[in-house]
Amino acid sequence: MRNPAVTKSISLVVAISAFLLVTACGSKPPAKPPRQAVAVTVIPVRRQSVPYTIDATGMVTPMQTAAVTAQVDGIVIGVEFSEGQDVSKGQVLFRIDPRPYQAAHDQAVAALARDKAAAQYANEQFQRYDALMKDRSVTAEQADQMRANAASATATVSADSAQLATAQFNLDNTVIRAPITGRTGGLLIHVGNVVHAAGSAPLVLINQVRPTLVRFPVPGASLPLILRYGARGGLPVTATPADVPTTSTDSTTPMDASQSGTPAQKLDPVAPIHADPDTRGALSFIDNAIDTTTATVMLKAVFPNPNGTLWAGQSVTTSLRLYVEDSVLVVPTAAVVIGQTGTYVWVVDSANTAQEHPVVVERAAGDMSVITSGVSEGDRVVTNGQSRLSVGAPITLSTPNGDATGGRRGGKGGAGRGGRGGGRGKAPTAQ
Repeated sequence: MRNPAVTKSISLVVAISAFLLVTACGSKPPAKPPRQAVAVTVIPVRRQSVPYTIDATGMVTPMQTAAVTAQVDGIVIGVEFSEGQDVSKGQVLFRIDPRPYQAAHDQAVAALARDKAAAQYANEQFQRYDALMKDRSVTAEQADQMRANAASATATVSADSAQLATAQFNLDNTVIRAPITGRTGGLLIHVGNVVHAAGSAPLVLINQVRPTLVRFPVPGASLPLILRYGARGGLPVTATPADVPTTSTDSTTPMDASQSGTPAQKLDPVAPIHADPDTRGALSFIDNAIDTTTATVMLKAVFPNPNGTLWAGQSVTTSLRLYVEDSVLVVPTAAVVIGQTGTYVWVVDSANTAQEHPVVVERAAGDMSVITSGVSEGDRVVTNGQSRLSVGAPITLSTPNGDATGGRRGGKGGAGRGGRGGGRGKAPTAQ
């Protein structure tokens, strides 16, 4: 027989469970909070001409360097230039005491005059003895002796002429002239110092800096393209010193900038990086072998360098332009996100919601990326704030100052995933 107390407890539990079940079924679920809008900066996808460039780090090298040394021994009596001065070929740089060399020159001149007179007399004697020998007034032996005397005197004159040339050479070298046109370095010899012809230390170094060379290595894998477009040389090269700021293109102009009264900045990556004419040169040399240790090939470019901006030994950032692709789709590189499934961009559709679009990036050109598929011209891509986005998230466009503008509608409508609007335009044209 069941215990009445146990039966009563079971009934109470069943009643409480039934009450809780009825209460739960009758209540409504809590309302889902609305998704908060994310403030982002966008820029429209556009078509433009984009150069194909190869960037590298180069070194400015003088076109030629001359180490000026003394050709004769002596005391320096004059320095005719200042350190760091630009000099022309043939300009006087140093003067060495010429007195001993002037004396040797005068002595050689006197010896030549003396021996010329002796040679003339010896030749006249030979002619007389030669005539007397025909009349048998002198013996043949005597005539031969006169012939030998005349030949010896003539040889002595030749030796004196050589001595005079040497004396003249030494005297001329007491004035040291610039062998090339260029800029002088630090002065290593001063007035009163003794210099020697066999001295190993130069008196001064001269670097030719107008024009000048820039040497820069590029990957060996780029050699076929370089040979295709630049085998004859002349491809444009820019060389920007590391301490010179460059003008970058605008990659963060918001889509609604023109609507707020601020004109959108025009992108022009084809323009020179720096306005200084010294930084623009042309490819002049391609090495005949690839360095197996670095897998690079050495190139050289000539820069007129009229203002002397490029300095010997200076490190510069070089950009070799091979050709220009016309009318290709570009987006700021900041808009491209690399995920686990590949590269993609966030596109703001006509309803001002975020959509994820996979894209194929052909290459980067400065702060822009060339896109071959995934977006179309006019699509609004997010350049700032991607980390807070999810598919379908509402968007608030921000101004250049970072203020929210509300959900302004504009631009082209949202797009489906993948394979939209090819990025390649016209065939590349060499520049």
